[in-house]
Amino acid sequence: MVTTVKPKLTLENFLQQPETKPASEFIDGKITQKPMPQGQHSRIQYKLCAVINNIAETEKIACAFPELRCNFESKSIVPDVVVLEWDKIPLTDTGKIANRINTYPDWCIEILSPEQSLTQVLDKLLLCSQFGTQLGWLINPEEEAIFALLPEQKLRLFKNNDPLPVLEKVNLKLTVNEIFNWLKF
Repeated sequence: MVTTVKPKLTLENFLQQPETKPASEFIDGKITQKPMPQGQHSRIQYKLCAVINNIAETEKIACAFPELRCNFESKSIVPDVVVLEWDKIPLTDTGKIANRINTYPDWCIEILSPEQSLTQVLDKLLLCSQFGTQLGWLINPEEEAIFALLPEQKLRLFKNNDPLPVLEKVNLKLTVNEIFNWLKF
């Protein structure tokens, strides 16, 4: 009998594979495809990027990106919103943003989709926190609640008119209700 050993997939091997739609992530040697964003998810993602960038990008403090692949510590994740502090945005020699982002997010925001596991998404935020992410949000549209992962992996639940934590240098004031009111037309 011949035993075949399948080589372990590396981050570099993963990154050489064609992109999938929706995006796939690579954590602990496993590939997981994200669910396709739906209406509420897309609306919150769009508005968060716009509101954060209106303040943070204008003042060259930070920049919010939707669905930006971040590679770090042999992992490749695609959070719903990635916020990078201005001086951590990787640039090419010509001053343009680099295509490959080889760092963890400073602020990682995930929006829970109906078919997603709360545990799996929270685990991704905890992973980011272990490697240097300053702040994580897990937005649950169904329950109109937001979990914030603060420094030292302290988890807090925010509801209603609770003001939300943001990156220290970003002068942004948002409440849970304001975010979920974006879903009303």
